[in-house]
Amino acid sequence: MAESNPIPDIAVVILNWNGQKFLEKFLPSVLAHSDDAEVIVADNASADHSVEWLAHNHPEVRIIRNGSNGGFAKGYNDALRQVEAKYYVLLNSDIEVPQGWLRPMKALMDASPQVAACQPRILHYDEPDRFEYAGAAGGFIDRYGYPFCRGRIFQDLEKDTGQYSDDTEVFWATGACLMVRAACYHAVGGLDDDFFAHMEEIDLCWRLKNAGHKIMACGKSHILHVGGGTLPKQSSKKTYLNFRNNFILLYKNLPARRLLPVFLLRILLDWVAALKFLSEGGTGDFRAVIRAHWHFMLSVRRHHRKRMAQPTHILTGIYNRSIVADYYLRKKKKFSDLPQENFSK
Repeated sequence: MAESNPIPDIAVVILNWNGQKFLEKFLPSVLAHSDDAEVIVADNASADHSVEWLAHNHPEVRIIRNGSNGGFAKGYNDALRQVEAKYYVLLNSDIEVPQGWLRPMKALMDASPQVAACQPRILHYDEPDRFEYAGAAGGFIDRYGYPFCRGRIFQDLEKDTGQYSDDTEVFWATGACLMVRAACYHAVGGLDDDFFAHMEEIDLCWRLKNAGHKIMACGKSHILHVGGGTLPKQSSKKTYLNFRNNFILLYKNLPARRLLPVFLLRILLDWVAALKFLSEGGTGDFRAVIRAHWHFMLSVRRHHRKRMAQPTHILTGIYNRSIVADYYLRKKKKFSDLPQENFSK
């Protein structure tokens, strides 16, 4: 009887949408430096020649063809149903990886079954001594749902001087480079398709925490990330997704006692942000905030069903102050400036 192929420990899955230029530039480093991991490209119905280029130049890479562009969340969910591995690594296509980048993360995960997901340090491709926006050295959120990172608060990016080279528990790990235990990913239902893109990894990590798991930053590993490859930072669509998805994130995961006070203040703060966009000529961003609120309200019943399906709603690791007030009023620009006693235990 022929032996079946063993399930690989790690599957590195790159989600691609019209990203041939990134595959050409960065896939070789992934193939060269990913040890014994299986490397897979999941294509979200690209209209460029990504798939043809890949098949011709890298026939050793498995290609999963998704039937449509369902965004980051659905794209990965559709692909990962077809992938067998102990650990998945969700990896953006615009990332360069160094030799041995997977080993510290795998060692961290192997050492503790309670750890469901982790990320490396995310450094900027064009400025390798500086953290990159999407995840930096591990993510947190404040009591009102605003995300920030070790190494990045709003647009302020710290230099990497080794200050975050430890392994430490965080609230969320970035979807740009996320190692996640496959069994845990599927047990909580994977990413939420309704997010499409942006903040879906924070929602996933929060649900993993609600299920009793830990999220870690692995300071002994790093990668280089270009960032903004699919949607530029100055994009009204990105504004819409960020504001809408932040509401979905909070509604699904906050304890009941926190819902009303948090939402009342967030509505006020979102309107302040919308009016600021308008005053600066950003009419598209102004409209995006209004649409985000409206579309959230239209779909709240669906999100309520998901909320009720969770047994617990965990607040450990949340920063129990306003990062907006700390940053803009108290001028706390670095993670180390924040009073550590205000992170809930």
